[in-house]
Amino acid sequence: MDALPHPPLACEIAPDRIAAVRWTHGGKLDEFAIEPIPADALVPSAVETNILNPEALRDAVSAVFQQLRAHHQDVALLLPDPVIRVFVQHFDEFPRSSQEAAPMLRWKLKKSVPFETEETLVSYMRQEPRGQGVDVVVGLARSPVVREYEALMEAAGLRPGVVLTSALAAVALLEDPRTTLLARVCGSWLTTAIVRAGALCGYRCTDLPAPVFALTPQMLLEEVYPLTAYYQDYWQEGIGAVRLGGLGPRVSEFAQPLLQELGCSVSSLVGPLDREGRLRADAQPLAEHELEGLLGWMQYRAIGNEQEAA
Repeated sequence: MDALPHPPLACEIAPDRIAAVRWTHGGKLDEFAIEPIPADALVPSAVETNILNPEALRDAVSAVFQQLRAHHQDVALLLPDPVIRVFVQHFDEFPRSSQEAAPMLRWKLKKSVPFETEETLVSYMRQEPRGQGVDVVVGLARSPVVREYEALMEAAGLRPGVVLTSALAAVALLEDPRTTLLARVCGSWLTTAIVRAGALCGYRCTDLPAPVFALTPQMLLEEVYPLTAYYQDYWQEGIGAVRLGGLGPRVSEFAQPLLQELGCSVSSLVGPLDREGRLRADAQPLAEHELEGLLGWMQYRAIGNEQEAA
């Protein structure tokens, strides 16, 4: 992820808003803008049409980038989590060539996604395996769905280059040496991810049984349990920390039940970064608006810029 291109613009799309950020050449946050969108104008899905009110979304995107004075530039595009299916796969051997790897991944995962092989976009990256072999993080999406979002950027005179989910961008905020579970609520879905020593060990995106204002700790525990149980069984160890996103002021309601169930510290996604002084001053506005995807992408940009400077 750190090796991806890091354009000076990024846009995060959610069911209720469009948000975008511009960074300076030195990597500082220059300015950001947020525009609300009408209810039901956007319904994220891996299969069906997502944009139900194109005019409203085009207007919101245009308004955001007019505020940032952006035109004819590259932009990183952070999509709603349900749009892209993410898997962590283990292989005894894995081809070095993308011409061989991409068809193999399409074939291996064709029964795991609800769209046709010829419409499947594939992206992947290698990471450190648990033992022998190769671990690969794979993202699969339906081409016509991704094109809906890319077309929004293009209509505003922008060039969408990097495309990923908001949750994958937010994973950069899990700067904890302990194995950490991310549980992030956005709209009507929950994304859970487990990161151990910088490697993604599991990822799951599910529909919530209730809207966030009616969500209970027990409901969240039931949604989190499958991934934590898988991790504990496969890695033979427990979770070291839990970070909650998208719950706003309700984090404290969920912290104690999760602590009792999982036996580890529970806090907001950006809380530890703020308390430990790792959240840069120029990033505070993004944290206050719970723009966790953009905040995480900002962290990737910082690492990427350091690597380019080195």
